[in-house]
Amino acid sequence: MERSAMHRAILVVLLCAAGCWSLVGCRSAIVTAYTLFNGTDDKADFAGLQKKKVVVVCRPLMALQYWDANVAKELGSEVSQLLRQHVKNIQMVDPRKLSKWLDENNWEDYTDVGKAMNADMVLGIDLESFNIFQGQTLYQGKANVSIHVYDCKAGGKEVFTRTMPPTIYPPNSQIPTSDRQEGQFRREFTSVLAEQIARHFYPHDRNEDVAQDAEALRY
Repeated sequence: MERSAMHRAILVVLLCAAGCWSLVGCRSAIVTAYTLFNGTDDKADFAGLQKKKVVVVCRPLMALQYWDANVAKELGSEVSQLLRQHVKNIQMVDPRKLSKWLDENNWEDYTDVGKAMNADMVLGIDLESFNIFQGQTLYQGKANVSIHVYDCKAGGKEVFTRTMPPTIYPPNSQIPTSDRQEGQFRREFTSVLAEQIARHFYPHDRNEDVAQDAEALRY
C-alpha cells in the first residue's frame, strides 16, 4: 500500500473510532490507530555520539554499602554495551581498559578521563543514590542519576545534561527476598537502570516500560 493511501486508511479508522467514542473499547481503537500512524519510537534526546569515540564513566556521589561497591563499574559497562549495540558507527572505549586506568589514577573531572582514553566524548554518570531493598524482606530497586556529556575535542564543553527522574524497579510492586537471590536482583535492577540511561542516546520504544512489573515477577 502506498504511504499516502495507508495514512488515509488510518485516518478513516481514527474518524470511525471517534464516532463511537462512547462505546466500550473505542478509546483503545483510537490509541491503536494513533500508534500505527505515528509509530512507537521516541527520538534520541542527544544524537551526538554517532561516529564518535566515547568513554562511559560512572561514579557514585555517596558512600555505597559494601555489597554495592561494584555497581558503578557494572552500570558503566552495561551502558557502554547498550550504546555499542544501538548507536550507529560509535566506537566505545573498552570498559576493561577504563577500569584499569581508574584503579591506577586519581581524577577529578570526567574530561580528565576522556583525555586519558583519547576519547571524543565522555558520558559521565553521577550515581546519586542506589538501593535495592524496600524494608528487610522486600526488593524494590530505587536509584537517582544525572548524566552529562562532554566534548573533549571542544575543550571539554558540556554538550548535554539530564537529571533523570527516580528509577524504580519494579515500579508498582515489590518482590519478596525469599523469591530471588540478592545478587540476581541487583543485576536485574542495574540492567534496567543502564537501559534508562542509554536510551537517551538512541531511538527507543516509548512503551517498553509498560510491563516492567509483570516482567520482574516472571523471573
